[in-house]
Amino acid sequence: MMDWFIGLNPTIQALIGGMLTWGLTALGAASVFFFKRIEKHMMNMMLGFAAGVMIAASFWSLLAPSIEFSEQSGQIPWLAPAIGFLLGGIFIRLLDFAVPHLHLGEPSEHAEGPPTQLKKSTLLFLAITLHNIPEGLAIGVAFGAAALGIGDATIIGALGLAIGIGIQNMPEGAALSVPLRGEGMSRLKAFNYGQLSAIVEPIAAVIGAAAVILIQPLLPYALAFAAGAMIFVVVEELIPESQSSGSKDLATLGLMSGFVVMMILDVALG
Repeated sequence: MMDWFIGLNPTIQALIGGMLTWGLTALGAASVFFFKRIEKHMMNMMLGFAAGVMIAASFWSLLAPSIEFSEQSGQIPWLAPAIGFLLGGIFIRLLDFAVPHLHLGEPSEHAEGPPTQLKKSTLLFLAITLHNIPEGLAIGVAFGAAALGIGDATIIGALGLAIGIGIQNMPEGAALSVPLRGEGMSRLKAFNYGQLSAIVEPIAAVIGAAAVILIQPLLPYALAFAAGAMIFVVVEELIPESQSSGSKDLATLGLMSGFVVMMILDVALG
């Protein structure tokens, strides 16, 4: 089975990796069929865990390979990673400006982006969908780096990144679907909102893999770009939401646990 996967085109590998994260998001969203609400302290810990996974993935799976590739290419080792990292954060900020959305736990009047008459459920959906884009890109560029044989990048390592992101997507799926159910939405509709929020991940994964394979010099920028975008999401959304009310120690422990899980996955499989 693994030999079959390794033999696939890198864009197909990235698509499968993105589909895996989408499937695990759907698994998390399916919790709406069993729970009408999630205790706040549990939600904080889940969001903290997701933040920890993304921080660890940003360094071990993205920034470190970006620096290594820059060195191997004879470039200034820190230049491309620094530029790509900052551009990733700027990209997400521009999306925040351009697309109306609402962060979890916020009232409708706190919606960000251009004025809109969209429903609260749609705004919540757009917020999580926007912030799933860098995760898909990260998966794609990781498979692209493995296909190009850059440094220590391997297909198994890229698959480990997809698994790690998929694991942290499970609480994100629940974090969207369960509150929507609590507001009176039907279980099926709340589930669909939750799982569809990750539909952008396989699309972004294919785009990321194709881009770095077609234009190899983009690789260090693309790796760092995905890292910067993910860190922006962590600092702007996940950490503040996990620390918003009570259970701050649990949220912090969740973050540390997520960091360790992703670190182990990357080191063991990379």
